[in-house]
Amino acid sequence: MEGIYSELHTAVSEVGVPVAVAHFDLHEEMLWVGNHGGHATSFFGPTLERYSSFQVNSSDDIRQIQSLENGVLFLTKSNLKYLSRGGLIIFDYLMDESEDMHSLLLTDNNTLLVAGLQNHVLEMDLNTVQETQKYTVEVPGITIMRQSNRFFFCGHTSGKVSLRDLRTFVVEHEFDAHSGSLSDFDVHGNLLVTCGFSSRMNGLACDRFLKVYDLRMMRATTPLQVHIDPFFLRFIPTYTSRLAIISQTGQCQFCEPTGLANPADIFHVNTVGPLIMTFDVSASKQALAFGDSEGCVHLWADSPEVTFNAYSRETDFALPCMVDTLPHLDWNQDLVPLSLIPVPLTSDALLSDWPAANSAPAPRRAPPVDPEILRTMKKVGFIGYAPNPRTKLRNQIPYRLKEMDNEFDNFSQVPESPIGREEEPHLYRVAKKYRKVTIKYSKLGLEDFDFKHYNKTLFAGLEPHIPNAYCNCMIQVLYFLEPVRCLVQNHLCQKEFCLGCELGLLFHMLDLSRGDPCQGSNFLRAFRTIPEASALGLILADSDEATGKVNLGRLIQSWNRFILTQLHQETQEQEGPQAYRGAGSSFGSSGDSVIGQLFSCEMENCSMCRCGKETVRVSSTLLFTLSYPDSTEKPAKDYEFAQILKRSICLEQNTQAWCENCEKYQPTVQTRNIRCLPDVLVINCEVNSSKEADFWKTQAEYSFQKAMMKRGGFDITKGKEISLGDWKDLGNPDMGHSYPSVEELKNIWIPHAIKMRLTKSKELDVSNWSETDELSPTDDPESVYIYDLMATVVHILDARTGGSLVGHIKVGETYHQRKEGVTHQQWYLFNDFLIEPVDKCEAVQFDMSWKVPAILYYARRNLNSKYNLVIKNPIEASVLLAEASLARKQRKCHATFIPLMLNEMPQAGDLVGLDAEFVTLNEEEAELRSDGTKSTIKPSQMSVARITCVRGQGPNEGVPFIDDYISTQEQVVDYLTQYSGIKPGDLDAKISSKHLTTLKSTYLKLRFLIDVGVKFVGHGLQKDFRVINLMVPKDQVIDTVYLFHIPRKRMISLRFLAWYFLDLKIQGETHDSIEDARTALQLYRKYLELSPQGAEPEEFRKVLKGLYEKGRKLDWKVPEPDSQSSPKHGAVFPPVLAL
Repeated sequence: MEGIYSELHTAVSEVGVPVAVAHFDLHEEMLWVGNHGGHATSFFGPTLERYSSFQVNSSDDIRQIQSLENGVLFLTKSNLKYLSRGGLIIFDYLMDESEDMHSLLLTDNNTLLVAGLQNHVLEMDLNTVQETQKYTVEVPGITIMRQSNRFFFCGHTSGKVSLRDLRTFVVEHEFDAHSGSLSDFDVHGNLLVTCGFSSRMNGLACDRFLKVYDLRMMRATTPLQVHIDPFFLRFIPTYTSRLAIISQTGQCQFCEPTGLANPADIFHVNTVGPLIMTFDVSASKQALAFGDSEGCVHLWADSPEVTFNAYSRETDFALPCMVDTLPHLDWNQDLVPLSLIPVPLTSDALLSDWPAANSAPAPRRAPPVDPEILRTMKKVGFIGYAPNPRTKLRNQIPYRLKEMDNEFDNFSQVPESPIGREEEPHLYRVAKKYRKVTIKYSKLGLEDFDFKHYNKTLFAGLEPHIPNAYCNCMIQVLYFLEPVRCLVQNHLCQKEFCLGCELGLLFHMLDLSRGDPCQGSNFLRAFRTIPEASALGLILADSDEATGKVNLGRLIQSWNRFILTQLHQETQEQEGPQAYRGAGSSFGSSGDSVIGQLFSCEMENCSMCRCGKETVRVSSTLLFTLSYPDSTEKPAKDYEFAQILKRSICLEQNTQAWCENCEKYQPTVQTRNIRCLPDVLVINCEVNSSKEADFWKTQAEYSFQKAMMKRGGFDITKGKEISLGDWKDLGNPDMGHSYPSVEELKNIWIPHAIKMRLTKSKELDVSNWSETDELSPTDDPESVYIYDLMATVVHILDARTGGSLVGHIKVGETYHQRKEGVTHQQWYLFNDFLIEPVDKCEAVQFDMSWKVPAILYYARRNLNSKYNLVIKNPIEASVLLAEASLARKQRKCHATFIPLMLNEMPQAGDLVGLDAEFVTLNEEEAELRSDGTKSTIKPSQMSVARITCVRGQGPNEGVPFIDDYISTQEQVVDYLTQYSGIKPGDLDAKISSKHLTTLKSTYLKLRFLIDVGVKFVGHGLQKDFRVINLMVPKDQVIDTVYLFHIPRKRMISLRFLAWYFLDLKIQGETHDSIEDARTALQLYRKYLELSPQGAEPEEFRKVLKGLYEKGRKLDWKVPEPDSQSSPKHGAVFPPVLAL
């Protein structure tokens, strides 16, 4: 065995900087070296050609290197970096600054253990780059980790080696190897060999022997005497289990772990620096690498043609430069053949072969389906069948090639107007954040959908998958108007379907949410029942919304008018005691509603007939619609927005009208004048045709030119070319002002503020105003109003998704104060559940080819100071007292619950058992992918059918105090009787024998309980609250599905938990929510019994392990009677009071 290895090559990584770690690549013929300066270098092949070199960390030394298939992991003190072999960062994971990491161990392809001087070991998932587990270590200071098929081996700085379980990381055995410290160890087969230091004379002395342990008997065998001071050791198992032992001064000795060491087996590494700092053995065992303290790396091998791995893949090298070797070509010669230009033969992809991500396919569109086929089609499931009308030749489709090719040949082509824009050029103009967002459903539903990716603020988005959710952006606009928010949250009335009440309940959820999206399902359910909404065409069928047949811009403007009128009526109605069961309201005491005070504006309509007869009537309006001038003249005239607004408010038009004087229809001049100014100016833009769109476009161009002249001091006329230098000068004027960039001035016509004034003669004066300007001292603040732009709602034209509606909203100080504790104003984009801060110029930029304005909200400056913004919760305790059932047949003997007495009213912290049952209103829409997997397009729409609340303490513990069946007007597709226990007829007031109530009445009971601060106990409450549409603070929910759950394992059913822990058989044929709510309460009591405060979590873990093992054995099915007894006996508390 003498002289098998000999020195082959020496290379320098970085002169004078000690090498910290060397590592042979496991996939390519490469040697990686990391030094104390945080620099990494790789060398290729036995000749150690330098391959790549890059800085991994600016200050810390590299502690360990691990090669993976796609790159290399580098561990420094508190940082884990994954880089490609060329040095590009794949990920950079920063740990806590207090960490001091020393070793890492790859346990499988995607999992990594990282350990160091602290008292825990981190487990990381390399796919998600997240910490998945944190194992606590009794003895801190793990500096070396190895793995066999039985154990993890951890070497500690204290001189111990611990053997740990591969699954749980629990210590199975421990060897006290060295009294001072451990320097290295290795494992092979049944042997563990260590080297280290002993504590002697107040210092550390190197042990000149190796400790050898037999892993079959778990005890030490005879130590192995060696002739050098061992510092590194490694098994090199070729034909025998040889050990390589290396001292820090460069001596290397081979010996068998069971035999005696022979002094003749020692050879010496010619180090440049005095000390060897690192040592590694290649996977093929043919090469050894030594790194020294002067920055050199020495390769020793058993042959000159050494390979580092048994099967290495080819390494990618940079291509050599070919320019110098090409012959000179004379371009002036027309006859020079182009074939003289050498093109290299290559098997790789060419640069011109663009990846799919960077190129948009332009396929010919499929021709539309023949209307005759659609008319005669019968559907079975989701497949349609129709007789062939035989209007086309078989397998032949005539394409109108000329039109099609013209459509795709011009990249810069933009449709003239948003109308008639079915033919969309293939350049995607719509910015990503404005595109329609959709929720991707997995088998877990929404649980693993990352909403935080779309919304990093603390404001709440709204989910879009509910029918008629096109109005989400307008709900947000109303929410961010502080007086409206306070008004509807103070409003509560007796009506079952009241939009004001539902909006108040929804706004309360938006207040509570910390960035999680909410649903407007209850509001939209009430909205669908209002006949006026249906008559105005505001209620869409699912198919209309999906296909994009509806003009959403026109629709949202009608919705805007409808909601303001509806809220005005609902909050104005004076019902005897104006609230729900006598709850008072701070608004609405005057004859006019707050909506009226905010938006309403008195108008004087004057009609003048040719005969001179004049009639005047007074009316009021809540919003204004823009009216545009006839733009037949060329070139188009330049208007300010204020001019158009004034023209739209003080409208003058000629129409035919009945004249009582002439007693016939006569041409009449109708003029409209304004008597007072509203506090919030609402404007519907009415951009419904290409004419209006062109008008906006032209005016934006004019205002762009004016802005450029004002800023650059020179004229920009239409058609005049501007050189690049001029643009740059415009971008950086020498004057001291900070100007907006050119991009920020484009496509803007509307101002951020407007000044309006009613003169003494009731004439209206409107002018564009600046956000920063205040009123002059001569202006009377009573008659001069300054309005600041507060919101814009825009229609996004997108042929791919059918378009969508988004809102830009200026969120005021009060909202930021509540959510984030800061006082400032900021514009945000609200696109359903996507919320993103945007620049204020973006809110008024309308590129008419894809972003069309629909609604503008201007709010009077310092608006909030005029209104009472105190919210007094209108839900009182009386909602919990007894109430009559809607069902005609219900009798007292059928009562399944006892309402709360006055002395039983819940207090903060009280327990309430809760369970809810649901029915399906719409089946889910799914598609089968080509690989056979199912993809959910739209989840089934559920509606709550029964809600049960059970007392959680007191003498009547376990007795229900709410057991409401919810009457529904909507058609139920599936009663899910097997799971819900709800039978057809239970929800019908005419034939039901149950205690039937409205959803609103039961919702208010639950809201009262939440507001009081009770804690709800139940099983799978997350879904229950989602369908009921309630936002419950996390600390008020105790969910038994999570109490008895080990992370990354399956969730366990209530039925199985009740059998295992309580010896109860529940949910026999159907589910009963009273039984389920009680069982959840009992399980919570059992949980408290098993893991009392301050008890060992280890004990409870054992209980959970036993539960999972039992579940796996029984395939999670509760055994039939007599086949197997329950593992636990005896009730948790005495049987609850029978009803």
